[in-house]
Amino acid sequence: MTADTPATGTSATGTATPAEANPGTETGRALEAYLAGLRPLQERLRPAGTPHRVHYPLGELTLPEYVDEWARRRPETTAIAFEGTRISYADLAERVARIAGWMESVGVTAGDRVAVFMPNAPQFVITMLAALRLGAVHVPVNPMFQATELSYELADSGATVVVTFDELYPRLATALETDGVNVARVLVTGPRELASEASPPTAVEGEVTRWAEAVAAEPVPVRSHDIDALAALNYTGGTTGLPKGCQHTQRHMIYTAASSAGATRESSETGFVAVCYIPIFWIAGENLGILNPLVLGGTVVLLSRWNARTVLEAIETHGATTMVGTVENYLELLDQPDLGERDLSTLRDPMAVSFVRKMTPEVRAAWQAAVGDHSVLREGAYGMTETHTMDVTPFGLAAADADLRAEPVFCGIPVPGTDVAVVDFTTGMPLPLGEAGEILVRSPSVMTGYWNKPEATARQLVGGWLHTGDNGRIDDQGCLHYLGRDKDMIKVNGMSVFPAEVELLLCGHPGVRTVAVVAAEHPDTGQTPVAFVNPNPEADLDPDELRTWARDQMAGYKVPVVEVVEDFPMTATGKIRKVELADRAQQIVDARR
Repeated sequence: MTADTPATGTSATGTATPAEANPGTETGRALEAYLAGLRPLQERLRPAGTPHRVHYPLGELTLPEYVDEWARRRPETTAIAFEGTRISYADLAERVARIAGWMESVGVTAGDRVAVFMPNAPQFVITMLAALRLGAVHVPVNPMFQATELSYELADSGATVVVTFDELYPRLATALETDGVNVARVLVTGPRELASEASPPTAVEGEVTRWAEAVAAEPVPVRSHDIDALAALNYTGGTTGLPKGCQHTQRHMIYTAASSAGATRESSETGFVAVCYIPIFWIAGENLGILNPLVLGGTVVLLSRWNARTVLEAIETHGATTMVGTVENYLELLDQPDLGERDLSTLRDPMAVSFVRKMTPEVRAAWQAAVGDHSVLREGAYGMTETHTMDVTPFGLAAADADLRAEPVFCGIPVPGTDVAVVDFTTGMPLPLGEAGEILVRSPSVMTGYWNKPEATARQLVGGWLHTGDNGRIDDQGCLHYLGRDKDMIKVNGMSVFPAEVELLLCGHPGVRTVAVVAAEHPDTGQTPVAFVNPNPEADLDPDELRTWARDQMAGYKVPVVEVVEDFPMTATGKIRKVELADRAQQIVDARR
């Protein structure tokens, strides 16, 4: 059974979008007229071989049903490869059914929240699928959290069961003593319990169930077939404020996998194999390492951490077709002395994330020279936790490096079934192509709301559109360009300065390795940009000389104050923590007045 969903702005359920349901609203009419002109531009750009409609390989089923069906059709195909172990679809389906059986035996029912507090491991995937099998709610928790952060998410989500590693249990035990945390059961496993050279979990103090005991439970069939029920609370990262739980359904999950696969010429017939070392508690890792391979009947080579040599071995051994890494990861791979001896002929779609170092034509050229013209390194996708992250892709738009030479940051066109718009931040009315404003997203994977936060939900979800808070513009070809968070935009004498643009221009200096631009208040101009610059190792970078150089590259009001730094404060997901830089920026500007 297969299913197709048209890319027309209707939801995956076939119901009308809110703008269509309320045609009398001025904003609704304006957005529909705007999309009527925008969609044809984007469809003309859609790369050959990528469908205009969303295709679901097995239909609109739950994720556990996908696994069960692939277990029937492809029982011996490897679903998960991990440290020398290959878990077939038949084996995965069996383990999921048994862990679900244990969960049911301890009282887990539909709607209950099951937290997973561990780094990348097969047990993470099995636990998630087991919870979904019962109609329970998957709550991935950052394994780097300390007890205070952990207790917040456990209390906020109302998790009643936690699955964790033995080495993380002491932190969990502390969190369990916090008021508001009502966890009734803890399942403990070891990091290498499912590796080829397995080692049993270490002893822990407290009432816990061991993985070996749980996986011996009687298997249970899929209890819930409702793809529109709450299925996951994916907590937002970010640099300020407490995380919010984004409510996602299994429809969101399978749409994300199916639409992104189609947009990148992947299918259940192309032999999808992903190398995934980015964290799968993070929603981008969930997409790469869980949803895409399982919906496509493919394979994930799951790695517990980044290691250049291990990644090269994984690509070669398993015939990997795709991976996601930071630009720094790819540069480290290029530095491996045996890179030229490796067979990387299967790696057709490597994706980069420009958290710190930026993707450039030079990095792409170096990668293709070393690996082959078949492997075009590109930025991954535009999206956020609220939308399941895979909304807009630059796939297939790299001719003459147009994607990397465009004004920052080039995102490309929406995946089939998703609409983007750029509107006035105040009125919500769509802006002419080329003008900067707020990016809106409408798709079958936009969250249903923030968990227990109706006011925040009402602010973000308006008329079926997610107000992202991101600045962007759509060019005359229909491509989205990301300009940064609205709160990050800098106003100098009333003129807008987008940090992403200044960062990109400064990265054009041969002595600059990485840049982060933030705002500081200024009595004469309102605000002024401050650039924290990390130089290339061999460069002797002088701040005043860099400012002089910058005046020839950008308008005078954009030229930043420059501070040379050795490193940056980072978030748990590898992003620069700009809120901390803002405090330093203000001190620098105040000291210079």
